[in-house]
Amino acid sequence: MASPPTPLVVVNQVGLLVLEGDSGNAVALKQILDSEGWRVRLVPDLQLLHAELKTGEYSLVIANIELVGLDSPTFQVLRELASVPAEEGGRVRVLFVVPELAGSQFVPALERARVPYAVRPFHLHDFLEKVSDLLVEVKAIEGPLRMTRYEFGEARKKKKQTSRTTSMFASRDSYSYTEEELAEYERQEAEVSKNRRSKPRTNLGDPRS
Repeated sequence: MASPPTPLVVVNQVGLLVLEGDSGNAVALKQILDSEGWRVRLVPDLQLLHAELKTGEYSLVIANIELVGLDSPTFQVLRELASVPAEEGGRVRVLFVVPELAGSQFVPALERARVPYAVRPFHLHDFLEKVSDLLVEVKAIEGPLRMTRYEFGEARKKKKQTSRTTSMFASRDSYSYTEEELAEYERQEAEVSKNRRSKPRTNLGDPRS
C-alpha cells in the first residue's frame, strides 16, 4: 500500500506595502522586491494605503514622501508605527523614498524625525540592504538577504555625479566597483545563498520565528 504523499509546507510570504504614484517607479520597485520572494502590494494613494494597513498583513511600508508629506496625519501614523520596538510588539517598519530633486525639502526633516529613508535614484544593493535590515529588525526574516561587502570600503567611495537622473536605480557606471570586485561580490553572495538553502526552512512570514 502506497504511503500518503508528504504534505507541502507552506511558507508565508513577507508582506511589503508600496505607496508610489508613478506607475513606472512602482513597477520597478515591485520587480526588484518580487525577485526576493516577498509579497508586494502597490497602492497609488493614501486612501488605499490606510485600507491596506488595517489588514495587518505587512511588515514594511515603502512610501514616496512626496505623496505622504511631512505635516499629514499619514506621516504621523507611519512614524508612530515604525517607532514601536520589536520587543514591545512592533511588527511594522517604514522606509521613505525621497526623489532626488526633493532631497533638500525632505531629508533634513526625515533625519530630525529619525526615520529611515532612501534618496532615489539609489543603488540596487544599497536599497535591498536597507529593506532587509528593516525586515530583520521586526523579525520578519532571519537575516539580510543581500549584503553589501564593506571590505570593499575604499573601492565603494561614491563617484561625484556630473549629471542628474530620474531613473529608479542608478546605472552600473555610477557604481565604484570594478568588474573584478563585482564578480567577487556575486560569488560571495551565491555562497551565502547556498549555505542558507542548506539549512532547515523556517516560516519567514511569522514574526515570532
